[in-house]
Amino acid sequence: MRWFGFGFNAFGQICVQEKSGRGESSSAPHQVKISHPAELSSHVDRSRCCLKTSQIRVSWSRRASLHLEGDSCLSLAGFGESVSSEDCGISKIESRGCKDLFISESHLTLAFPDRIETWDLQKREKSPSWSMDIKTDAEGSDVNLPLVPGGYIALKPPFYCTLPGHLKARSLALGAEHAVLLTATGAVYSWGLGSHGQLGHGGLTSEEEPRVVEALWGMPMTHVATGGWHSACISDGGDLYVWGWNESGQLGLPSRGLRKSQQKTSQQTGELCCDTSTPPDEKLKEEEEHEDVFISIQAFPALLDVSSSCEIRAVSCGSRHTAAVTREYGQLGHQTVTSSDEPQRVEFFRAEQMRVLDVVCGTWNTFAAAVKEEVACAENSTKCTC
Repeated sequence: MRWFGFGFNAFGQICVQEKSGRGESSSAPHQVKISHPAELSSHVDRSRCCLKTSQIRVSWSRRASLHLEGDSCLSLAGFGESVSSEDCGISKIESRGCKDLFISESHLTLAFPDRIETWDLQKREKSPSWSMDIKTDAEGSDVNLPLVPGGYIALKPPFYCTLPGHLKARSLALGAEHAVLLTATGAVYSWGLGSHGQLGHGGLTSEEEPRVVEALWGMPMTHVATGGWHSACISDGGDLYVWGWNESGQLGLPSRGLRKSQQKTSQQTGELCCDTSTPPDEKLKEEEEHEDVFISIQAFPALLDVSSSCEIRAVSCGSRHTAAVTREYGQLGHQTVTSSDEPQRVEFFRAEQMRVLDVVCGTWNTFAAAVKEEVACAENSTKCTC
């Protein structure tokens, strides 16, 4: 499985290596924007780590990669990490036995079979700033961060937060100031700041305690995701539901702010931005009459029709963008460099005959895990044509 990244790279989170004029490899953290998917460097210390990256977690300026094969290890890229042509900005952290990770701008949390450790990324101390012993269940299932036995790990101190005993959590997603929880039965709960409709309760009020998203009640969900101020979930049947802030079209719904921005850009560049067969005055009236179709805040979960011929298998949310992987084609439906309020497929993976398996959104960038089509077909024991 190979990981690719694109988007915001001002801190070297994506770590693309390019050939210099002399034919030597050099890191390129100076590239602020990477518009096409670029494969992440897999170079790590071979004496300490493996080369197989199984998980990636990101914050605004950092990326954490967990390498699993034999003894696991962790590598960091981005703000505050050493930059060299050899390791492409990735510094190593001793993390043998680590099974999962969770990163924010200030802290890195690691999950081990017997404990949880949180490291302060700003102080760079040689020991965890906080730790907690844990006991897994009888089957020895791994911790699914930010969930831990009895609660979850918050983005800032106090790190450990309890959950009501009646909530049998399967997964938990943390947004900028809200949380969305998926229970073992497929029900969705949310709490935290609700000013942008990100809780899905139909209003803009905040909730101090987990509250069930009633609009989704009776429809089992399999996955939840949160962004800065929006949320998403996938139903058992592969449908995608979205809600919250839509200022930049991150919900895939018509965005008035985005359309106005596009029109302004077109006018500045001298492009034709309207139908010349319609007089300007009448065109303005038509836009005003249909202004209510634009959605800046979607306070209830809305079913998003990404494609009529496929199901959604994974979704992730950034600050103002959303990415999804379809089950049929395994392609990435993601808002491209040009802002859009309609889902668009990233054609790179189709052109490379690759199948996307997972997607992770950072605040302003996206990471996708993909394999060659023949590998994916072999793993699924099915026949396919590329």
